[in-house]
Amino acid sequence: MIIRRATLDDAPAIASLAGELGYPTEPAEMRARLAALNPEDGALFVGVAGVAVIGWAHVAEVRLVESDSYAELRGLVVAAALRSRGVGARLLGAAEAWTRDRGLSRLRVRSNVTRERTHAFYERHGYTTTKSQKVFDKRL
Repeated sequence: MIIRRATLDDAPAIASLAGELGYPTEPAEMRARLAALNPEDGALFVGVAGVAVIGWAHVAEVRLVESDSYAELRGLVVAAALRSRGVGARLLGAAEAWTRDRGLSRLRVRSNVTRERTHAFYERHGYTTTKSQKVFDKRL
């Protein structure tokens, strides 16, 4: 398996994996999202086995008024049939390396409270829970 930057041609596989996260997306919509990403602010890595994209990780820099900049892992998913084989760890490693290369000293991960297996994954990789919060959305 190799880890590399995603390309627009990866959109169908990335969309399919987003569906496994609970965010179903059509390939054309994913292609548009990928095209709109600013490479100055983030990176999307894919794990590839043979010719198949089997996982992805999206990391981006967060700039705030109230605190120093940091990186945030916006999403990480590995195909369900291939979990617990080190793919997620390698994708997380790519996101951490990108963070260090940007001169940032913190990588934040947000995870739904229901994803207990995911929480254990991050804890095994040295992440600690620093706060719990509610998320509010309003359709405009």
